[in-house]
Amino acid sequence: MSSGGTPLATRPDYYGGTIPWLRTQEVRYTDIYDTEVKITEKGLAESSAKWIPANCVIIAISGATAGRSAINRIPLTTNQHCCNLEIDSGKASYRYVFHWVSKEYERLKALGQGARSDLNAGLIKNFPIAVPSLEEQHRVVEILDKFDALVNDLSIGLPAELQARRKQYEYYRDRLLTFRPAA
Repeated sequence: MSSGGTPLATRPDYYGGTIPWLRTQEVRYTDIYDTEVKITEKGLAESSAKWIPANCVIIAISGATAGRSAINRIPLTTNQHCCNLEIDSGKASYRYVFHWVSKEYERLKALGQGARSDLNAGLIKNFPIAVPSLEEQHRVVEILDKFDALVNDLSIGLPAELQARRKQYEYYRDRLLTFRPAA
């Protein structure tokens, strides 16, 4: 478990580099392949930002985004409002943990403290996660990932949705257009 850091915003030489730097507004229950902001080597070296490996479960811990989660599919750095969980693959599937945390969003968010309902590493570390066997975790992940692809992947979900709407159109067309031609 780790968090990141933010290079000083008043230092333009810390920004515009090539290092992906994740902010909590980008934590949106998705896989992350890129970030909106990049920092420089100097920004990384002179701040508390640090690299995390790919496939961590990232949980936003402050403000309006608190409790939201994502998975980084690339190595990246994060700001201090991200709690980064590196999952031991011998104990749990990172995708399973992501789905669990996503499911528990309301309970997790309810643990928030202060005016902004912020979470902290201690709250997340003590948050219970049901961990069945790895085989069962993989089975659950396979099912949930298929549903996720249908909902979020246009190349899969859109054709299925279009086909369903076509059938719906044909049904209503056939029911509504029952008039007899004029003789």
